[in-house]
Amino acid sequence: MIVITGATGNLGQLVIANLLKTVPAGNIIAAVRNPAKAVHLAEQGVQVRQADYNDGASLDAAFKGATKILLISSSEVGQRATQHQNVIDAAKRAGVSLLTYTSLLRADTTPLGLAAEHVTTEKAIRASGLPSSILRNGWYLENHVEHLAPVLEHGVVLGAAQQGRFSSAARDDYAAAAAAVLTADTPQAVYELAGDSGFTLSDYAAEVARQSGKAIVYKDLPQADFKAALVGVGVPEGFADLLSDSDAGAAKGALEDNGKQLSALIKRPTRTLAEAVKAALAK
Repeated sequence: MIVITGATGNLGQLVIANLLKTVPAGNIIAAVRNPAKAVHLAEQGVQVRQADYNDGASLDAAFKGATKILLISSSEVGQRATQHQNVIDAAKRAGVSLLTYTSLLRADTTPLGLAAEHVTTEKAIRASGLPSSILRNGWYLENHVEHLAPVLEHGVVLGAAQQGRFSSAARDDYAAAAAAVLTADTPQAVYELAGDSGFTLSDYAAEVARQSGKAIVYKDLPQADFKAALVGVGVPEGFADLLSDSDAGAAKGALEDNGKQLSALIKRPTRTLAEAVKAALAK
């Protein structure tokens, strides 16, 4: 029995879709905060159970009979360490044979502020004594291409990454990796996962320009100015701080990785920037 937490989120749904290729639906448990949003999973034969990262009793009920759990990191930055600890504690009470967790690329050495709660969670997982596998995911291609509308409107990509390279991969690439680890006989303790080839934000702007036929340029800003620009278009200040900090980290090489562990794990090349831009423009 494999439990996927956060199963109605973008990543969780893709993990389940990948698992369904090789695992009977009845052996998959979708642990979700709101079961009403998981009707489509139940219709496929997946077990849907209510679970809240803040409610240990709900986690105990959701994990009953589980042998493996994928803890998809919470979206509530600032509360994640406590929420993840609740999941780890419930997983230990359930006596699972594997706890996997979606962390951040090189979480233990990265300069990104986003890593702090991931590091805390990784330490808690090790302290639990449970057999575990940490999936340190790099940047998602969707982080770039899901925001094409303002780029096309204004003809500019804003950032603070200088010429730092992003080894980004598609969300489905990371989901396929999670499914592979959950069904592996002897998964590694830690995977550093990233796309096969890196690109700068200048490369990204050029690719959007090439495919759209519009004049698009990359404008590099100081970190504080990039944060202010994000806040100015309605991004919450805390999130804007994380985004600008991540760009600054990328300038130092924090989001580049040439190890190709991801493509090796999923046994195919990761999605390219050109493919992601094409798909985004088609929408």
